[in-house]
Amino acid sequence: MSGPVMKVATEPVATEKPIGNPIVAAAATWWARVRGGDAGSLPALLGIIVLVAVFASLRPTTFTNAFNFANLIHQAAAVIVIAMGLVFVLLLGEIDLSAGYTAGTAAAVMGIAATRWGWPWPLAILACLVTGAVIGTAIGLLVAQLGIPSFVVTLAAFLALQGVLLKLIGEGGTIAVRDGTLRAINNNDLPIWLGWVLFAVVVVGYAAVVLRRGARRRASGLAYEAIQVTLIKIAALAVLLGLATWWLSVERSRNPAVTSLKGVPIVVAILLFLMVFLTFVLTRTSFGRHVYAVGGNAEAARRAGINVGLVKLACFTIGSTLAAVGGIMLASRDNSISPSTGGASTLLYAVGAAVIGGTSLFGGKGKILDAILGGFVIAIIINGMGLLNQPSSVVYMVTGLVLLVAASVDAISRRRARSTGRV
Repeated sequence: MSGPVMKVATEPVATEKPIGNPIVAAAATWWARVRGGDAGSLPALLGIIVLVAVFASLRPTTFTNAFNFANLIHQAAAVIVIAMGLVFVLLLGEIDLSAGYTAGTAAAVMGIAATRWGWPWPLAILACLVTGAVIGTAIGLLVAQLGIPSFVVTLAAFLALQGVLLKLIGEGGTIAVRDGTLRAINNNDLPIWLGWVLFAVVVVGYAAVVLRRGARRRASGLAYEAIQVTLIKIAALAVLLGLATWWLSVERSRNPAVTSLKGVPIVVAILLFLMVFLTFVLTRTSFGRHVYAVGGNAEAARRAGINVGLVKLACFTIGSTLAAVGGIMLASRDNSISPSTGGASTLLYAVGAAVIGGTSLFGGKGKILDAILGGFVIAIIINGMGLLNQPSSVVYMVTGLVLLVAASVDAISRRRARSTGRV
C-alpha cells in the first residue's frame, strides 16, 4: 500500500539578480515577514532595548557599570539554560512544570556527591546530569507511552521533587559547595586574553557559516541573501560583542588590590557552547526537523513515518538534562544548595524567558536563541527593579505583564500568519 502523499515546499530559484538597493530590498522583505506574522525575536530585542534605556536613564551610574553588566550575566545564566531545555519541550506543544525542581534535585545530588561523599567534581557533575536525564526519561515515558498530558505529569513531578529535595537536604538544611571548580563555574572570569580569543572565534565562526551558506545557495540556484546584508550582520555582531568584551575586560572590583574582577565570565563560554551545539541539533539534524514536524502537526508527522513517541521522550530527557545544568549554575552562584534551590519563581522565569524570546506555546516555532534573549529580558527586569529598590511584588507584576504581552504577540502572530497563508 502506498503511503500518504507529502507536499514538499520548494524555494524560489534565483534566476535574476535583485533590482535596486539590496539592503532596502532585504529590509522590505523582512518587514513583509513581520507583517505576515513572523515576528521572530523582534519583540524580545525591542524589550531589551527599551528596558536598558529606561533603567540606564533612571540609574545611569549603577545599572550601566561593568560590575552590574557582569552581574546581569551571572543572574541570567541558570534561567537561560533551563529555558533552553524548555524550548525543546515547548516546540512539541507540551509543557514541563517540573524543570525548576529538577534543577534543584540534580544540584542536591551533585552537592551530596562532592561534599558528603568526597567525589571529584567531574563525577559529581556527571551524577547531576544523570539525575536530570533519569527524571526527564521518566516524564517522557509517561507522556509518550501512556499518553498522560504533560501538564499533569510534570505537575506531579513538580510536587514530588520538592519532597525529594527536602529528603536529600533536610528541613531547613543546606549543602555547602566547597569545591573550587564548581564554585568558579558561575562566579569566576576568563583571563582577559582568552575572552578576546572567544570573541574572535565567535565572530570568525559566524562569518564563515553565513558566507558559506550564501555561497552554497548561490551555487545551487536558490534564493540567497545579498552579500551587503550579510556583511552588515557580521559587522554588527563584531561591534556588539567587541564592546561587550571590552566592557567586561575593565577592572570592576571596588578594591582591586584585594580582589581583581575583570574578564568575560566563564559562564559566557558555556552559554555560547550550548547555544551553538543545541542550535545545530535543531537546525542541522534529522532529529531537529522531526521535533519541528511533531510540534507543527503530530498526526501528520506520524503518518510521514516519524516516531512521535521517541521524539517526545528525547525532548523531555534533553529538557531535564539541561535543567540539571541550570542546577549546577544555581549551586555555583549561591555556593550552596537549599530546599529552595530551583523553586520559587525559577520555573516561571524559565518558561517566561522561552516565550518572551519568541518560542510559541502552541508548538512548532522557536529556537535556542529565544531562551537567551528572553532570559536577559527577565534578568534586566529583576536587576533594574532591584536597583530602583522596588519590592518583589512590583517585580512579579512587571514580569507577569511582560510575559502576558509576549504570549499575546505569539497568539496574534499565529492568527496573522494563518490569515496570510504562512502556516
